[in-house]
Amino acid sequence: MDQKLLLMAAGGTGGHMFPAQALAEAMLTRGWRVKLSTDARGARYTGGFPKGVEIIEASSATFARGGLLAKAMVGPKIAAGVASMALAMRKDRPDAVIGFGGYPSIPALAAAKLLRLPRMIHEQNGVLGRVNQLFAKHVDGIACGTWPTNVPEGVPSAHLGNPVRAAVLERAGAAYIPPGDYPMSVLVMGGSQGARILSDIVPPAFAALPMEVIGRLRIFHQAREEDIERVNQFYAEHGVHAEVQPFFHDVPNLLSECQLVISRSGASSVADISVIGRPSILIPFAAATGDHQTANARGLVDAGAAVLIPESKLETTVLHEQISAILNNPKAAIQMSAAALGTSIPDATERLVAEVEGLSEKDKA
Repeated sequence: MDQKLLLMAAGGTGGHMFPAQALAEAMLTRGWRVKLSTDARGARYTGGFPKGVEIIEASSATFARGGLLAKAMVGPKIAAGVASMALAMRKDRPDAVIGFGGYPSIPALAAAKLLRLPRMIHEQNGVLGRVNQLFAKHVDGIACGTWPTNVPEGVPSAHLGNPVRAAVLERAGAAYIPPGDYPMSVLVMGGSQGARILSDIVPPAFAALPMEVIGRLRIFHQAREEDIERVNQFYAEHGVHAEVQPFFHDVPNLLSECQLVISRSGASSVADISVIGRPSILIPFAAATGDHQTANARGLVDAGAAVLIPESKLETTVLHEQISAILNNPKAAIQMSAAALGTSIPDATERLVAEVEGLSEKDKA
């Protein structure tokens, strides 16, 4: 029997790529062939993908960037990408096509529509992204990572959760050590777009803690490349032991070992925090489309697992108070950890696999 083929399409952010990676890992174990269509930016996030995944760089573009000339070339670039993908699909017909959002997913989804292939989208956030909005009425179904998600009337949708990578699942529900009179760690995740304000506010919030607490802390702080030197210098000048990096490759391990997470509320970050089960302070990225990061945080906040600080209210004293309230209250931290775990959907990948397998059967009906 010929191997079935899944074609995934995703834009160049971790929020789109991590769920795609999780699905790829699962589908390969089931004997499927897997291809990923993305652009050059997205290809930078594929280092963690299994070697069996074939990476295709498709021509695409967005009106959101560049000057007049760049915007004038958007249409031709997308058209070229769609034509290229349609030709590739005719030669090697996918049994199912799934888009995870981002403009690089346009060529694959558009080509799948033209060829009438079984297709669906997975929306990680509580608000449909622009590309997923565009294709929502032109797919066989929408898999929602966050609930509730507003989807067009009449389009089949299901709350499946956000798939997390195998490295995260391996640490699902890892035992939580609450804050106490011993070495502790805090993970600070800013995301690719929203790290600057955290680099401004987070370090002084920690520096305001009593020295006996600072002496027990180690901060793992994700910062933009251009901010790393000044953030490192500030921590060092205030006696805070910190490791500042543009990207941590061992986030699952850092999450499982930390006492507290301070993070933007991107869908993948929220899913990882939930599956491992850690107290968090969430600061939604104010510029996120449709304020979707606030929607993403709602489940953890409503469950009592996280504290939400709107970016408009993020000040050093406010953040310091929340950090102190959690690190000085082990009982509350334990309750937050358990509550986070209670919101998780650790089998989200399996649910999505079932949807993809069911979708592939429609091509035979």
